[in-house]
Amino acid sequence: MKRRNLLKATALAGSAIVIGCGTKKEIVGRNLFAKNNPLNHKVNHSACRWCYSGIPLEQLCESGQELGLKSIELLDPKEWDTVTRYGLTCAISNGSKLHIPDGFNNPKYHDQLYSEYENLIPRAADKGINQIICFSGNRNGLDDSTGLENCATGLDKIVKLAERYNVKLVMELLNSKVDHADYMCDHTSWGVELCEKLGSESFSLLYDIYHMQIMEGDVIRTIKDNYQYISHYHTGGVPGRNEINETQELNYKAIIKAIVDTGYTGFVAQEFIPTRQDPIASLKEGVMICDV
Repeated sequence: MKRRNLLKATALAGSAIVIGCGTKKEIVGRNLFAKNNPLNHKVNHSACRWCYSGIPLEQLCESGQELGLKSIELLDPKEWDTVTRYGLTCAISNGSKLHIPDGFNNPKYHDQLYSEYENLIPRAADKGINQIICFSGNRNGLDDSTGLENCATGLDKIVKLAERYNVKLVMELLNSKVDHADYMCDHTSWGVELCEKLGSESFSLLYDIYHMQIMEGDVIRTIKDNYQYISHYHTGGVPGRNEINETQELNYKAIIKAIVDTGYTGFVAQEFIPTRQDPIASLKEGVMICDV
């Protein structure tokens, strides 16, 4: 299910993700877990807010602290101060108010995108948030080469502004096979070509492991070959985007170890849809799998 659709669905139907963080016994267990299972600190752990939209943000921050998270991400500006109060950061912020299909590959959106990011970048920098998400948009009949040129044109002025504030615009790689039909930035090679064309440290890729397993496979080799263009990672079980344990086809221990071996020191964010009655139990499991 797409992020925006899930947010709407969970607001209407509590059965999709149970609201709350578990029973008193479960919460006590998590507190003991945090004390007795210190993390290795080779990975900075984060969680994507939209996957836990049925839990109040303050409660999610408290649970995140207990599990050793350093970030709750994909937040709107009005939510930034909440995570800060809990000693957390927002590893990557939401960006434009435009929907994912309406992105930088369409010149008619360039003025709006510049206006929104021009407002957002200084505010993020002021809060110590150094990454903001962006999207290519859908093809809508446009060939990939022209779409790449359009993206570069639309991003150029924004990236130059981001450089001044030491902020990165990070374009997410999404699958166009299952979740985001017709999305243009659906292969690592296309995203890398855009990075090379812009040639700025203030533009990079969000490598979503779930999405790229669906589109390309060969995840570890792709990461090793292109890690210098990637500044953020998301997890998710394939198929179904659920827990990243033995119920799915990816070996996340091996993938995260490969990421760490590249010298990566950024964040790895859990972005799967929990199926357990206590979604924080699923988050805890994901963190431990990725704590190599």
